[in-house]
Amino acid sequence: MPETTKLMTFALIALGMALTPGPNMIYLISRSICQGRTAGLISLGGVALGFLFYMLAASLGITALLFAVPFAYDALRLGGAAYLLWLAWNAVRPGGRSPFELRTLAPDSPRKLFLMGLVTNLLNPKAALLYLSLLPQFISPEKGHVLSQSIILGLAQIAMSLSVNALVACAAGSISAFLGDRPSWLAMQRWLMGTVLGGLAVHMAAQSR
Repeated sequence: MPETTKLMTFALIALGMALTPGPNMIYLISRSICQGRTAGLISLGGVALGFLFYMLAASLGITALLFAVPFAYDALRLGGAAYLLWLAWNAVRPGGRSPFELRTLAPDSPRKLFLMGLVTNLLNPKAALLYLSLLPQFISPEKGHVLSQSIILGLAQIAMSLSVNALVACAAGSISAFLGDRPSWLAMQRWLMGTVLGGLAVHMAAQSR
């Protein structure tokens, strides 16, 4: 079982990252606006399956890596910090596009919606790097089984991501209309998220083993 403080910290980081627009959120919002909430939630089911795949694959790989390579922790820590800086830049860079801007998508069957959600997540580098670079920072081998800690942390991330994206998918139309009339709110959200992610990156890079 991970330490309570590490579990809570990881859950908060997962929440912050879930609130940061990425391929999953953009697809779910577009699908919800074009085809309705049910279509967005079906697509979210595919996204959830993609997260489970990444979580199990990364947990098994991380377990082997941390025991086999003495300096793997530091490499993953610096990789995680670089990843957070990349997310921070993408949040504030000029010309960034809002995920709530309308995109035209043709209606699809429930089966295709689920598969598209799955494929979108499996091809999402944000999901892969989350588990490979950030997850190891919160594992304490001396506190118990590394694999079980990885799975518990992964499930916490999945719960956060699915909760946020389900709410966003259900409210996509209303949020899109609200932000369409208030571009300053969108800019403020982007800069706030960029600042938070940048701060986390500096903190992670400064951590010792």
